Amino acid sequence: MCIGSDRSTGDSLGPLAGKILKEKNIPYPVYGTLKEPVHALNIKKVLKEIKETHDEPFIFGIDACLGDERQIGYILIREGSFIPGNAVNRALPSVGDYHLKAIVNTLDPLSPVNSLNSTRLYLVLKLAEIIAEIISRVAVNDRTSRGVIEKMNVP
Repeated sequence: MCIGSDRSTGDSLGPLAGKILKEKNIPYPVYGTLKEPVHALNIKKVLKEIKETHDEPFIFGIDACLGDERQIGYILIREGSFIPGNAVNRALPSVGDYHLKAIVNTLDPLSPVNSLNSTRLYLVLKLAEIIAEIISRVAVNDRTSRGVIEKMNVP
C-alpha cells in the first residue's frame, strides 16, 4: 500500500512508487498510484477493501516522512505498522505488517504541510524509483513477501 497524495510534492512519494511498481508488473497487488492514490480521505475504505478481497493480507506500507536535514534521502524499513499522516497531525489508521518510509524533507514544526509542499520533486522521484527497484527485485527473487522480509532480517 503506497500512501500519499499527488497534490503535494513531498507526499507524492507513495503514489509515484505505486505507479512505478505497477509498470514493473510485480506479482502482488499494488494499492496507491498516481491514478488512484491512497490518502487521508480514502485510506479506511481501501484498508477495508483489502481485508475483504484478500484472505489474511500481508500489507507492506510505503509512505514519505519528514526528519532532520542529515536524514533527507534515507529509506527506512521496519517490522510492524505505522501511522500515516503523523507529521501533519492526521488521525489515520495504522497500516502494514512491515513498512518503508523515506525521508523527503526536514520537519518544520510550525508548518509540516509546508515542508511537504516545498520538497524537491527530483528527490521524491529518485526515492520512488529506488524503492520500486528494491521491491521489484525482491518480488522477482521470492514470490512470498513474508519469506523475503524474514530473510532480510530487518531489525
